[in-house]
Amino acid sequence: MIFKVLYQENASEIPVREHTKSLYIEASTEREVRDSLKEKHINIELIQLLSEAHLEYEQQSPFYKVETV
Repeated sequence: MIFKVLYQENASEIPVREHTKSLYIEASTEREVRDSLKEKHINIELIQLLSEAHLEYEQQSPFYKVETV
């Protein structure tokens, strides 16, 4: 399954929409995603499981790159 993670790079700052970044992670569960990101010290806003249609849309982006847990 592919998850999209919306996050802020600095966990100690207040989230600002314009600074939100995203990454894509292949994992079995949301818990695996959270565990894999623990050491990055980022502020996770949302972890979203992508549906087939949403994944196809995201794959069209030049910034689409999947990390594996």
